[in-house]
Amino acid sequence: MKEAKEYAKDLISFINKSGSSYQAVSASKKRLLKNGFIEIKEENTWDLKKGGKYFFTKNMSGFIAFKTGNGEIEEEGYKIIGCHSDTPTLRIKPSPEIISENSYIKLNVEVYGAPILNTFLDRPLSIAGRVSLVSDNPLKPDIRLIDIRKPIVIIPNLAIHMNRTVNKGIELNPQKDMLPLLGLVSENLEKNDYLVQILSRELGADKEDILSFDLFLYEWSEGCLLGINEEFISTSKLDDLSSLQAGLEGIIKSENGNGVQVLACFDNEEIGSKTIQGADSTFLSTALQRIAIALGKTKEEYYRALANSFIISSDSAHAVHPNVAEKSDPTNRPIINKGPVVKISANKKYTSDSESIAIYELICRKADIPYQTFVNRSDEIGGSTIGPITAGHLNIKSVDIGTPILAMHSIRELGGVLDHYYLIKLFISFYNL
Repeated sequence: MKEAKEYAKDLISFINKSGSSYQAVSASKKRLLKNGFIEIKEENTWDLKKGGKYFFTKNMSGFIAFKTGNGEIEEEGYKIIGCHSDTPTLRIKPSPEIISENSYIKLNVEVYGAPILNTFLDRPLSIAGRVSLVSDNPLKPDIRLIDIRKPIVIIPNLAIHMNRTVNKGIELNPQKDMLPLLGLVSENLEKNDYLVQILSRELGADKEDILSFDLFLYEWSEGCLLGINEEFISTSKLDDLSSLQAGLEGIIKSENGNGVQVLACFDNEEIGSKTIQGADSTFLSTALQRIAIALGKTKEEYYRALANSFIISSDSAHAVHPNVAEKSDPTNRPIINKGPVVKISANKKYTSDSESIAIYELICRKADIPYQTFVNRSDEIGGSTIGPITAGHLNIKSVDIGTPILAMHSIRELGGVLDHYYLIKLFISFYNL
């Protein structure tokens, strides 16, 4: 249990450094470099060696890390773990300042993905993302990461005295009710330019050089372990940074085997994956082809490698809710800390089938970890994930899994310490096959 808690604390630390998908990839990049991975660039020729460790990033919010292995990929194939870096939240719009009552400064935001909106209320929030600035080359602006790293905005609730039916449930209007409060109008700040002034100060850049930004809100408070025996992880972004951090541990700590080990971190899963760094693109398929080419393989050998490959698509799963247990399937009811969950759907919202499920279960047995199954109630429409999307681009067997959590898409999700430990063990064992 001590080792499991250390992994859980490391996950919380990783999430604390990941205010947006850009920071999550930056934190991942630092870990890979620290552990001997070499950064390569898409625009350069790939000079890969057998037994090498490499990675490249895509649009600063996705990356693919891989070990080339010691065998022949047409025989050993690719062992791929997929995850995503983004989280449902609120995104700041351009020209965001709204002045209310000639006093309050609010920011105009839009919903990203499908967050549980009321969980964002009355919480100290910060801002993270990236900013594009003027450079000498118009085709390559100066792009910098930014994380304000302090509580700077909040979305206050309406007092119960003015909304007596609030505890019976209310519908929040994203354009009206979800605008964060930045501060009060001040003579020391130029009007209608408050956010840019903050960005200018944080980046040490002239505000006239700031061209555009991708900025998101995140919970300022750090996660924690809780429960009688500290068996739970309470934090933001478990979906899906728990899979990302576990994937990093897996590819870093596994042996460099015969096959090519791949960790694919996509962005924009929460909004459909239709971006160049999303799963619904050629991001991964192109990378796999380039690996084969750089290792001197023919197109025929590349297709043979795909046929000998396997993908574990890892994204958080639903645990049975202790207060609303009737929302779960009668016979497939994942419990926190009872093991990673294989996700199944007759309508193929998940890629798992009897063969890939069997492979997953055998990997779990080899790793000596428990496993569970999840299927939606037949009268409930569930979500999907990167597995089926990736399957549309690659001819590779795949299974969809995840650790069971509660309050998915809340600003504060709840998972299990043991489940995260099991997930890391699973990934190491899979890569070592």
